[in-house]
Amino acid sequence: MATQNAETLGLTPRHGVVTLFGYGIHACVDRGHLYIEDGIGPDRRTVRLPRVGHGLKRLIVIGSDGMVSLAALRWLADQDAAFVMLDRDGTVLTTSGPVRPSDARLRRAQALAAHSGAALEISRELVSRKLAGQSQVAKDKLLDSRTADKIAQFRTELPKADSIPSVRLIESQAALAYWSAWRTLPINFPKNDLRRVPDHWLSFGARMSPLTGSPRLASNPPNAILNYLYAVLESEARLAAAALGLDPGLGVLHVDAPNRDSLAFDLLEPVRPQVDAYLLDWITRQPLKREWFFEQRDGNCRLMGSFAVKLSETAPTWGRAVAPIAEWVAQSLWTSTRKPARSDQTLPTRLTQRRRSEGTGNEFVLNIKPAPYPDRICSGCGTTTSGGRHCPKCGREISREKLIELAKVGRTAAQSPQARIRRAETKRRHDLARSSWLSSSQPTWLNEETYVGRIQPRLAGVTISTLSSTLGVSKSYAADIRAGRRRPHPRHWQALAKLVGVAIPL
Repeated sequence: MATQNAETLGLTPRHGVVTLFGYGIHACVDRGHLYIEDGIGPDRRTVRLPRVGHGLKRLIVIGSDGMVSLAALRWLADQDAAFVMLDRDGTVLTTSGPVRPSDARLRRAQALAAHSGAALEISRELVSRKLAGQSQVAKDKLLDSRTADKIAQFRTELPKADSIPSVRLIESQAALAYWSAWRTLPINFPKNDLRRVPDHWLSFGARMSPLTGSPRLASNPPNAILNYLYAVLESEARLAAAALGLDPGLGVLHVDAPNRDSLAFDLLEPVRPQVDAYLLDWITRQPLKREWFFEQRDGNCRLMGSFAVKLSETAPTWGRAVAPIAEWVAQSLWTSTRKPARSDQTLPTRLTQRRRSEGTGNEFVLNIKPAPYPDRICSGCGTTTSGGRHCPKCGREISREKLIELAKVGRTAAQSPQARIRRAETKRRHDLARSSWLSSSQPTWLNEETYVGRIQPRLAGVTISTLSSTLGVSKSYAADIRAGRRRPHPRHWQALAKLVGVAIPL
């Protein structure tokens, strides 16, 4: 296996994440290095990562064609890196994180949460945090104060909920109001892509897919992106639960269901609004590219692998966001069946290291770095840009079109009756000034030679607005005077000489 240049082939960890997609995915250990390979057809990407200095925190695989060896999973565990396998429809297929010791007493407390009352307390708090986040998103991102107030009102009803079904009902009512505010949100695509974009892709629409009656199998890009981001968040919640010794499948808020880790869904609920805010900030500031998505025969909108790679890079952000929530849930379960006098009342904070920070006398501050956004693209042609809304080519074309439109507006305004009246008044004023001016009143030294040789060169240091107000002329005419394209009437020379500091010659 030949060593490849990771930087040029694009498989170096970005934000601690490497995402593999395509066919013939391969991950194994070769002479102590983690060798990974992916791609489609002849377009392959390969890299060898050493055990020191690799920067890898998450190895994410999209798809199911390939092989991951047991040695590779052990290599990842030794490096405290996680393995995650996702589907592009928003399904978490498997997760595997670093192995840590667990306490059976914590899992027993988790199993008895419904009987001890901890499940109801935890459910109220998780939903309360979620509704607080949704209210903030509705107010700050969607600019919908009415919906924000409505969600806040539902939140005030949570302390009165005396059962978990009541908590779920309040959550569902708030969700109905929240997602209703998203329906008309416009989705932008580059101008060159619009002819290939279905009409129902141009707005967020309903959160429930018409294909399934649930969020699964999204029918347009924004919902497909949201499903995938939620899948990344779910994988982080699974890893957090497992790291703390909890059973990811034994939930408190979500009901038990086959093939679902209910506790992971419980933990991610308060973080969902952060994911929503990330998506809103992105799609309201720049367009989506048509080539990032493909539509299946049944109308299901899926993400292209290269685009899903970019979204996977947000995993560390969601992992840091869900960590304190997982630790709080674990502590709440632990104390629900323990006596206050016990010395083991507090669990270790393995994810945030809160206790270690506070034990050294430092104030704990949760550092959550903003999630990275995909590359900015041009609103015209869709090419990647370094900054701004348009690439240089489209920017020049749009500027030219705007100048033409402004010129048309200017010509129309210049021929209006009001403009003609103002021009006539200005002409009469200047004609009167010229006719009443006597050349004999001008100093003999202030002649054409003096203006050209001493006054005109110094006008470059005078602002156009100052020239305009001093002479009582338009700014365009003042600009021509300063540039030497026009020579003002001799009656202005004395004022200009004073303005630029030209004195009587000795």
